Amino acid sequence: MGKKSRKKNTQETVLTSTVAGVEAIKISSLALLAVLVAVCLTPFLGKAFHIDDALFVWAARQIAQHPSDPYGFTVNWYTAPQPMWEVTQNPPLSSYYMAGIARLWGWSEPALHAGFLLVALAAILGTYALARRLTRWPLLAAAATLAAPGFLVSSTTLMCDTMMLALWIFAILFWLDGLERKRPVLLAISALLIAVCALTKYFGVALIPLLLVYSMVRTRRIDSSLLYLLLPVAALAGYQSWTGALYGKGLLGGAAQYAQAFNSASFYKVLVGLSFAGGCALPALTFAPLIWSRRMILLAAAAAGGACFLVGIGVIGMPAGPAQDHRHIVSAQMALFVAGGIGALALAVSDWRRRGDADSLLLLLWIVGTWLFSWCVNWSVNARSVLPMVPAVGILLARRLELGGAPAGKLQMARLIVPLALSGGVSLWVTWADASLANSSRMAAQYARDRLSTPGSKVSFEGHWGFQYYMQAYGFQPVDFRNFIAAKGDIIIIPENNTSAAVQTIPAAAVISKETFAFPIKTGATTMDQSGGSGFYSDVWGPMPYAFGPAYSEVYNVLRVRNPSEASPK
Repeated sequence: MGKKSRKKNTQETVLTSTVAGVEAIKISSLALLAVLVAVCLTPFLGKAFHIDDALFVWAARQIAQHPSDPYGFTVNWYTAPQPMWEVTQNPPLSSYYMAGIARLWGWSEPALHAGFLLVALAAILGTYALARRLTRWPLLAAAATLAAPGFLVSSTTLMCDTMMLALWIFAILFWLDGLERKRPVLLAISALLIAVCALTKYFGVALIPLLLVYSMVRTRRIDSSLLYLLLPVAALAGYQSWTGALYGKGLLGGAAQYAQAFNSASFYKVLVGLSFAGGCALPALTFAPLIWSRRMILLAAAAAGGACFLVGIGVIGMPAGPAQDHRHIVSAQMALFVAGGIGALALAVSDWRRRGDADSLLLLLWIVGTWLFSWCVNWSVNARSVLPMVPAVGILLARRLELGGAPAGKLQMARLIVPLALSGGVSLWVTWADASLANSSRMAAQYARDRLSTPGSKVSFEGHWGFQYYMQAYGFQPVDFRNFIAAKGDIIIIPENNTSAAVQTIPAAAVISKETFAFPIKTGATTMDQSGGSGFYSDVWGPMPYAFGPAYSEVYNVLRVRNPSEASPK
């Protein structure tokens, strides 16, 4: 054998060994991520249905019976019965998925949560696959995404957000591959995923302008590949037409009107938007000492601390509510999250300034666009609207850290593991607190069934979310404020930490007696508590996605009532 042949064989052997090694690393990384997802989420499979889970479960049950009419039923969600298509502000594809899961495994909490654990797994593995295109450290990017409170808590719900995120990531991945390999079939798959993403949650439509701009910057021209973006546009137009014919109103347009009707932009909202971004994408804060100079950290801390100090002393107005009584404590915690939010945005800007290519622009628009939507467009700031930016923050962290070279030695590895573990620990803590809050609503409904329901008296309730789901499952009905009817001895249960629930809504003349029962939430953290300033699912509850401190008991008022006319003088 000649020297050239031996050299060629040696090169081929080295190349084959390298490819095999890379594939082995990839498989082991994917296996590790799958194990981490299972470890983090399996303990919460029994979590009670929470917040808007009830709406998605009811829609799924409707779909199981009438698949062509997902919202053709009535629900009392805003104090009086309304058609479901007026109440919901989300498209139905996640409920179709849930109906499929229930057909296989049933309607129990563990069965449905297991189905959505698979969705969370897809989102993490998709983040890893996308990050492999954008950084040499894709495992770090995916792990940082999993360790973010915004992702972990959202993955324990049955709402559409994590499913939309998984579809969002794969749509970008296929589009980037399609452009690079000039494969129309990959672009078509991406376009289909964009359509499915937008019909899972309307925010998915933002992928169209995002990928349009990315493609034009990458290719420096307008070509036929952009025509594929018309497919999701056509799908959304078809959905608008279909729901308009079915319900007399196109639901896509209705959701946009709803968001704008309740939105109010202000400097305080900017701070809340930063607070939710920093709290939900917590690795941007925990990794700060590794990626920013002391000067940059001090500047961000001064800006965040100064702005939140003005909130604490009342110069920047915080909406009236129980958090006003603890505004100094709230503003101190808020300052940390605002600093993290500044760091997340700075990561995107810094990466774009340093690299200036299409990939860095994609990540910049992805993060900034999501953040602007969360506080400037959406009806309220919440973790669900911030969630789409979390994987992009993870990818940017990996891109930033890789500039310093691969870690060598145990000490350098520990420098990466510590901030990941810190963020992951906080995320599990907050997820446990949210699960405890959800479970308390289920326990309250069970208490009402076992202790308060007696023959001859009617039990009804105010409040919604998961509490409403379980109360209705036990045969109790929500109060209809448009048609209040009560007989002597009837009972109305009113939670204090819920929506559309207040003792004052019942006429004083109708109340015979009042008592309370409560369930302590001893978690040291809160996700929906107005006194602590936490509002993970809506900043109406507070300016932070979560807060630390003594968690308050979940209190329920029990009113024994009669018809108000019985108390009137004759």
